[in-house]
Amino acid sequence: MPSPRRRLQPALVALALLLSACTDAGHGAPDPRSSEPTSALVPGADPAAQAAQVAGRLSDEELVGQLLMPYAYGNAADKVSSGSAAANRNYAGASTPAEIVRKYHLGGIILVSSSADDPTAGTNKTTNVESPAQVAKLTAGLQQASLGLPARLPLLIGTDQEYGQVTRIRDGMVQLPAALAFGAAGDPALTEAAWKAAGAELAAIGLNVDFAPDADVLGSQPGGVIGSRSFGSDPAKVSVQVAAAVRGLQAAGVAATVKHFPGHGHTTTDSHSSLPVLSQSLESLQAGDLPPFLAARDAGVGMIMSGHLDVKAIDPGGPASFSSRVLVDLLRTKLGYTGVIVTDALNMAPAEQWGPGEAAVRAILAGNDILLMPPNLSAAYKGLLDAVHSGRISKQRLVESATRILALKLRLAAVPRPDMSVVDGDAGKSAARAGAAAAITVLRGPCDGALVTGPVRVTGAGADTARAALEDALRKAGAEVVTQGGSEVRLIGYGHGTADLSQGAAVTVALDTPYVLASARGTLVATYSSSRASMSALADVITGKAKAPGRTPVAVQGLPATACA
Repeated sequence: MPSPRRRLQPALVALALLLSACTDAGHGAPDPRSSEPTSALVPGADPAAQAAQVAGRLSDEELVGQLLMPYAYGNAADKVSSGSAAANRNYAGASTPAEIVRKYHLGGIILVSSSADDPTAGTNKTTNVESPAQVAKLTAGLQQASLGLPARLPLLIGTDQEYGQVTRIRDGMVQLPAALAFGAAGDPALTEAAWKAAGAELAAIGLNVDFAPDADVLGSQPGGVIGSRSFGSDPAKVSVQVAAAVRGLQAAGVAATVKHFPGHGHTTTDSHSSLPVLSQSLESLQAGDLPPFLAARDAGVGMIMSGHLDVKAIDPGGPASFSSRVLVDLLRTKLGYTGVIVTDALNMAPAEQWGPGEAAVRAILAGNDILLMPPNLSAAYKGLLDAVHSGRISKQRLVESATRILALKLRLAAVPRPDMSVVDGDAGKSAARAGAAAAITVLRGPCDGALVTGPVRVTGAGADTARAALEDALRKAGAEVVTQGGSEVRLIGYGHGTADLSQGAAVTVALDTPYVLASARGTLVATYSSSRASMSALADVITGKAKAPGRTPVAVQGLPATACA
């Protein structure tokens, strides 16, 4: 029969590893009374002072490792397929994720996945998230590997859980509506509650960093690449929403990461494939792009992500992620940000103009603290270590970044972490439903009563999952759902910005950004999200069981923010 320790849920093991502490903050041996490795970081102590003390004792190799946050192949810490092992050896010279952690004294690791409808998935070379239980076991194993090293430092383990299009863990987790839906709801209390519930789920499975929320302010062009990942186009309103999401996540013990500094919302070029240009003046940047980042700073955000963006008004010709004028002169000095700066993925095209080692060195010299997803971990690590040994990067520069990183780890470890019972639980589902219901917007059509009467036929190319969810919700709401005839409810999903809507349906619903509704006929509705919660809320509005209280957070040509003022 397995021992009680072996019967612990993986998330509880991860919790014990993260919060275990001993009085020695150096490299002393773990407490011999415990069979589990213990952390050298003591929650409750002054984070900045303890972080500086610990960072000052680290070797060059350990300091370099703290600044790296790569991915790894495989769904378990110590046992992976032969293909994953070969890919890990090619990427990092070690076979398993746990071996990679130990070899490089890593400070963090990112869990990734790839799906066809995710616009950011091109840089994800593997998928190592399957289910909450699998992720919990993986993160526990990774933490155990890190805490077993001489420095005994916990990992930052992150993922991109923005909700909406960019969501790495979908199955078995509550799915919030996309950010733009919360912008339409316009209620920061709802936003904070939803992101706190989501953060609790992430924390329960061993994640302590979320590369969210998106702090980009959308421009006026419907073709922008950020879309529903943003809370909207009004800097002041976006700022309120971003701050609420940051507070919610971090109240649950998960570091929020606002992105993409200094602002990706006014671009039509995707920084995954080429370098977008920000042509606006410094005054326009300050008024239109920076406010959400300042709001996040004031909310105590754990990380800010530097964007691969050519900022013409500050340092033209190269990515902001490699610019000390952007990251040090602007973000650190002028804006007063003292937290962790993390690069956007270094395997994106704008960062790959240099080799992995040189890019790593340049990114640190520019002012970044954490290097996310270097395209070759072995080369990035060697490049940094060689730069320290040659004097190109001072050891003190590494200590500065490591101190910020360790201080963040201390703050996170001080927050009690929930057990697995919160995952896909009532609190998260309730928060998702509330946010989705508050977002539904009628841009043209009736504001009272049902939007259609009689049988309903749901259509929509490319929206199969949403269509099935809506049909199910309509039946539960008492509607008759048919496959022929009836009143057509057409769903316009992602990538349908140029859809031909000249043949009007009774109701046309925008599941992503609502710009496409400008050319549509009939009753027009926006949900801004295709989550199950959003489809349930939409069914209630269609059948007249609920009103549509939302207001579109972006301007749609020829249409009001809501028809139901």
